[in-house]
Amino acid sequence: MLSITEDILSITELKRKTNSILKQLHNTGRPVILTVNGKAEAVIIDAGEYEKTTRALNLLKMLIPAEEDVKEGQVREAETFFKEFKRDRNI
Repeated sequence: MLSITEDILSITELKRKTNSILKQLHNTGRPVILTVNGKAEAVIIDAGEYEKTTRALNLLKMLIPAEEDVKEGQVREAETFFKEFKRDRNI
């Protein structure tokens, strides 16, 4: 959860307090929003959190075609699928 008082900082603050801001990222796991002239300009996140988020998004992208198949009624019973799968591969 974003903390408005701690996680929204100006670019100037980033320049002055880089080390403490990086510690904050690592300790809280929360992103930091950087502002320029009071407007959001960029978001910094911990590298580990970035990797987790990227993995999750990639998994979600893989589910999109499956959801479309379900919407279009292109489904079959799991039992039928596994029988065909085993038969086709001589398992």
